[in-house]
Amino acid sequence: MAKVKIVDTILRDAHQSQAATRMTIEQMLPACEYLDKAGYYALECWGGATFDSCLRFLNEDPWERLRRLRAALPNTKLQMLLRGQNILGYKHYADDVVDYFVKKTIDNGIDIIRTFDALNDLRNMQTAVKACKRYNGIAEVAMSYTISPVHTEQYFVDLAKRIEDMGADIICIKDMANLLLPYDAASLIGKLKQNTKLPIHLHTHNTTGTGDMTYLKAIEAGVDIVDTALSPLANGTSQPATEALVATLRGTEHDTGLNLEMLVKAAEVMRGVAEELTKSGWLDPRVLSVDVNTLLYQVPGGMLSNLIGQLKQANASGKFYDVLAEVPRVREDFGFPPLVTPTSQIVGSQAVMNVLGGERYKMVTKESKGLMRGEYGQLPAPVNEDVRKKIIGDEKVITHRPADDIKPELENYRKEIRHLSEQDEDALSYALFPQVALKFFEARQAAKLRLEGATASVAAI
Repeated sequence: MAKVKIVDTILRDAHQSQAATRMTIEQMLPACEYLDKAGYYALECWGGATFDSCLRFLNEDPWERLRRLRAALPNTKLQMLLRGQNILGYKHYADDVVDYFVKKTIDNGIDIIRTFDALNDLRNMQTAVKACKRYNGIAEVAMSYTISPVHTEQYFVDLAKRIEDMGADIICIKDMANLLLPYDAASLIGKLKQNTKLPIHLHTHNTTGTGDMTYLKAIEAGVDIVDTALSPLANGTSQPATEALVATLRGTEHDTGLNLEMLVKAAEVMRGVAEELTKSGWLDPRVLSVDVNTLLYQVPGGMLSNLIGQLKQANASGKFYDVLAEVPRVREDFGFPPLVTPTSQIVGSQAVMNVLGGERYKMVTKESKGLMRGEYGQLPAPVNEDVRKKIIGDEKVITHRPADDIKPELENYRKEIRHLSEQDEDALSYALFPQVALKFFEARQAAKLRLEGATASVAAI
């Protein structure tokens, strides 16, 4: 048996899951010296919600963050999470934008790109995966794990074979809601090992309290790589703790070989960061509690907090359990999509509307219409046709790859911000988050002019 490789999520998913992605680059850098010497297979440090959060809340250029992390972690592979044709935004982009985004991501220091699609529609990942290979990145393709009448073990084995055929380097099981139970994990990984030659990477959380056990059974079944988080931001809605797994496997045939002394030093730095995030109100102790609702309703932690927020705004917090019970019904009507961005938000919002509206599908979001029209890709199972008719009427359903309808966009984005652009990557930031990026660019330009003015004043003295 080979040693198990570890990817630590402390710089990305851990603080996204527990602290609304509010960790700054200045909070990350002091730990990097120790993280870089720990012996990780990789560090997940970019993508997901970090790009949006940098621009929107932290006044940071996400590209500059990546360059600084690359410089601070010269000996460790860097990994990111990409939403296929959505990139890191919430709609599909043209192929030229996806291709250029992947190129600049690798140019700026990412080694491994984990690409996923909320519906497991491989057509929505093909452009990103081809680009990753073209620009010499490591293409990890993820299967969004969920449970439904169509999401059987055989479904995931067949999907993994198709992922191997599309040219992936690594297959990831992305268990975003911590639904993959220990013995099921052992069985699935055993079957994947029999049916594909690619390394298998398992990603889970500890929302239901089963994450550590799932990893142990997966490791015994031959999984190659697992995701963990350093203890100050581990467990609960985050990943199982790195140090605990490293200690558990030490001296066994699965020994990770990680340097525990370096992990302890990195964790010491991150404990201070966790305290800062708690004081600022972003890290709420509730994210550490085990939530069996996830097993009952398949609602990931982030989706739960969104539902609570929506009901509070509507002064309808008492309807929480009615909404939770409605989520699986909406999901069935919509063809059993896995609940991960953006489908988790679509299904959750529709469940809230159904409960508060007094009549199911009396009010629908434009995203619900888009999902039922096929704008997000092929749904895993047949939808409830009566519900589809109520939502979109006689509109035609798209059966081709949605991005085939999008003309090249990159040059237009470049033209629209040429007066504010300071680097090639700015066009991509603008493409993903136009209003937020414009505000950021204008503030950056104003700060530069102030600095030039101050420098000129000093020179004149």
